[in-house]
Amino acid sequence: MGCSLACLCLLGCVLYPLAQCTVPASEFRLEGDYLIGGLFEIHYEAFPTFHGRPQTMDCSSKFLILSNYRRFQLMRFAVAEINNSTSLLPNVTLGYEVFDHCTDAQSFSDVFKLLSVNNVIQPWNVPNKNVSKVVAVLGLFSSTSTLTVAPLFMSDFIPLISYGSSSSIFSEKAKFPSFLRTVHSSKKVMEVIVKILQYFKWHWVAFLYSSDDYGTDGLKLFIEKIKDTEICLAYTHSLDSSHYLSVFNQIDAQRINLIVVFAPHWHAIPLVQAAIRHNVTGKVWIAGEAWSLNKELPKEKGIKNIGTVIGVSQPVVTIPGFEDFLYSVKKGNRCESTEQQFCNQIYNCSQESADILAADPSYSFSVYSAVYSTAHALHNVLNCDFGKCDNGIPISPPVLLAQLKKSNFTLLTERVQFDENGDPRFGSYAVLFWNQTGDPENFGTCWFYPSVKIFINDSKIQWHSKEVPISQCSKDCKEGYAKRIEGIHQCCFKCEICPNGTFVNRTKDPFNCIDCEEHQWSAAGSTSCLPRTVEYVAFTDTAAVVILVGAGLLLALTLAMCVLFAINYNTPVVRSAGGPMCFLILGCLSLCSISIFFFFDKPTVAFCVLRFLPFVLFYTVCLACFVVRSFQIVSIFKIAAKFPQAHSWWMKYHGQWLVISVTFVIQAFLIIVSVSSDPPSPFRDIVSYPDKIILGCFMNLKTSSVSFVLLLLLCLLCFIFSYMGKDLPKNYNEAKAITFCLLLLILTWIIFTTASLLYQGKYIHSLNALAVLSSIYSFLLWYFLPKCYIIIFQPQKNTQKYFQGLIQDYTKTISQ
Repeated sequence: MGCSLACLCLLGCVLYPLAQCTVPASEFRLEGDYLIGGLFEIHYEAFPTFHGRPQTMDCSSKFLILSNYRRFQLMRFAVAEINNSTSLLPNVTLGYEVFDHCTDAQSFSDVFKLLSVNNVIQPWNVPNKNVSKVVAVLGLFSSTSTLTVAPLFMSDFIPLISYGSSSSIFSEKAKFPSFLRTVHSSKKVMEVIVKILQYFKWHWVAFLYSSDDYGTDGLKLFIEKIKDTEICLAYTHSLDSSHYLSVFNQIDAQRINLIVVFAPHWHAIPLVQAAIRHNVTGKVWIAGEAWSLNKELPKEKGIKNIGTVIGVSQPVVTIPGFEDFLYSVKKGNRCESTEQQFCNQIYNCSQESADILAADPSYSFSVYSAVYSTAHALHNVLNCDFGKCDNGIPISPPVLLAQLKKSNFTLLTERVQFDENGDPRFGSYAVLFWNQTGDPENFGTCWFYPSVKIFINDSKIQWHSKEVPISQCSKDCKEGYAKRIEGIHQCCFKCEICPNGTFVNRTKDPFNCIDCEEHQWSAAGSTSCLPRTVEYVAFTDTAAVVILVGAGLLLALTLAMCVLFAINYNTPVVRSAGGPMCFLILGCLSLCSISIFFFFDKPTVAFCVLRFLPFVLFYTVCLACFVVRSFQIVSIFKIAAKFPQAHSWWMKYHGQWLVISVTFVIQAFLIIVSVSSDPPSPFRDIVSYPDKIILGCFMNLKTSSVSFVLLLLLCLLCFIFSYMGKDLPKNYNEAKAITFCLLLLILTWIIFTTASLLYQGKYIHSLNALAVLSSIYSFLLWYFLPKCYIIIFQPQKNTQKYFQGLIQDYTKTISQ
């Protein structure tokens, strides 16, 4: 008996340690009332082997992605946390069935397992048939893998919640009706990257991408986002080979200092390692969210030489309790049997917890929120309330999908919601750089809702060049210079200064010089236009005052002469000057001066007409008077004796008044015709001066030319008759006076015409008024003033006897 007890005790001592080291249950499966399917790329097959027939892949022999294993453990933690909750899914246990999806070509067995009901796959859901306990599937990470398996779940509207697939194609609900994701679309990521490029004014960019769906979609989105910006895509290349040297040589040849790398980390790591190996220096690298938080690359020897690495990623969120969970799981798994196996799902459990926790922490909240979204949707479908759920309610994929789309709950301070495309309406992105110690350091944040906004604190960045690097094909133009594109890229250009009257708006259109408006001006090299100065001679202007005083003095002199001539009307001097015709001439000269008053102030149609009409009409009458007066004097002394009948007819029918009247009527008719067809009108001279607008009057010289021809004809006749009477008695000899007046008249208008050709400023109208005034004064001073002088100061010469003596002397001279 004693011997038997001793043997039992010995056997117990041997079996007790063995009982403490039993092989634990698989990490890949947990029983529960409802199962969540999981697809995680824990291992990765970079170069699949071709097989003649379908074969199951041994994933454990492939490359381990520790960051994905970390995410897998995070899913397990979330399920355990929900099962321990008394408020979420009370009296309901969640389970999971997870598969290591290490290849797209040979991992369909795991997908079929999730779709099967009692190990049978139905082509579509049949009513009143058993359904799978898998209520939703969590996965996958890469877009290509998700595109491969997603259609299998879409046919039965099984919710597929991805924590890492960011390709924009998944937002198309017609193709992926039951797809949701807790990671932002690549479209949002590209918006952040483009905003970073714009902030630092990096316009000359190389884009390297993976040749899978994730990379090609990123390239397409990047091209769309930079379409209406100043950013140029100088070079693109897919990372489907290891020939990186030619890629780097091409980037250096095009002087590109900014490289966007949009690829998973298993493509990005070899690329960066090759850059270190080939001594690529002085670049700025923009890392997509797939590798911006990578833990291995920042520790590579020589990583600091390649330049500055800037990344875009989800903010690192600490999941409370996850670290303790991972240590407890690994502590329980320390066994002699270092491998766990379930349905070809194998993982070497000897990995240290510290190594797992040190892996890339990105997408942690994406996995965590995906599990909780499923739990909350299930909670609502089961009508969970007052600490219990109605387990009798049948769960169908479309019903759970509808609740998932309505998700609205708070998780770790984030409000979890989905938009109409199944994309997350929560979360933000961090903008970071790899500091000198190799750790990611945040220097900016980007929010997506309600609109995309970014905040950057660039003072935190430790640039490799000590200042913000430049990546441009051509240096920016100076202000006032427009860009002239050279080649096919708008970033390659030469700078040309914008000429007078144009400006360049570098914000709206840096490539064209824009013409200023008619009322504006600009100097060469301007960035905006200035208002032109509108100029005209006001009545208060000094020049106007002087000319108007001169016109007033002219009227006073004319009136004084009329009074003087009226008093001495019957004297020989007045009669020799023309008698009653003197009053007509003086009256017309006074009426001519009306035009002077309309050369000032802002011109109107009436002003422009009155500048022209009074002077031309009444000056014509004046010239006609001098013509007939000159002819009449010549006729008395020279023509009357030879042609007595003609002289008699002239005197009988008052030929002088007939000529004056006809001339007046003709000129009035010509003026009425010209004014009616094309009247003088206000004119804005915008050509003569770039910074001024000169207000004036425009007169059509073609329609008015006949009036001016008549004036010239009268001047010519006047000059001819004056010349014919050059040898008449002194007191009857008007040749010198009239000729001198005509010369002054011609000289005045030659000076004005020359000035108008050389000068187009506002004072040209003052010169025009002065020319009119001078034309009037020429006859007033050199024809009438000498006669006034004789009347006032030499009355002895203003007698009949004196004039008769002159005539007798002239007769003797002629007879000799």
